[in-house]
Amino acid sequence: MTKTKSTSAASVRLDEHVDEIVSSIGPKVKKLRQEQRLSLQQLAVKAEVSAAAIHKIERNDMVPTITTLLKVAKALDRPVTYFVEQDEGQPEPVAFTPASDRPALFTPHVGLTLAGVSGPYAPFRSAAALATVDPGANSGDKPLVHAGEELVFTLEGSLIFEIAGTRHEVGTGDALHFMGDQPHHWVNEGDRAARALWVALRDS
Repeated sequence: MTKTKSTSAASVRLDEHVDEIVSSIGPKVKKLRQEQRLSLQQLAVKAEVSAAAIHKIERNDMVPTITTLLKVAKALDRPVTYFVEQDEGQPEPVAFTPASDRPALFTPHVGLTLAGVSGPYAPFRSAAALATVDPGANSGDKPLVHAGEELVFTLEGSLIFEIAGTRHEVGTGDALHFMGDQPHHWVNEGDRAARALWVALRDS
């Protein structure tokens, strides 16, 4: 009888441990994706997994198969063990980025290079990068619309922004702050690269 109780208790503890590990996979995937400034669609393309599946994994609505987890782990440049190991505690919300070690950030826009100067979105709510925009580079054919805010401070050259139908020329030393839910487009119409400090603030 004692053995049965002991076995049952051990089984419960094991189940709880497994549940804890499984429930931590989604938040870890989301945290890494946000740290690397990847949208669901961008991670889906890198991992060759549907955006819908990744969204379900992040919300803990679906437990990924080992094949799916391997693909996501590779896309996020982490060993699969990262997702099944227990955390040792939450890091302090302090991030230091040395000038010699600014991380390159993903961007789908040709002619735009981003060097990160801020901490990750978790636990922070803002992200900043030094942006280099080549002559002729732009945000694409379709206007951009997203939640949150953007702040652009031009360090060199000039950038043109069209926001809700209004054209803004942001020259050296100028700053532009706007809500992202307004249709907007940017382009470097100059003949030399422009450099700017680009800050994004999410709304939640």
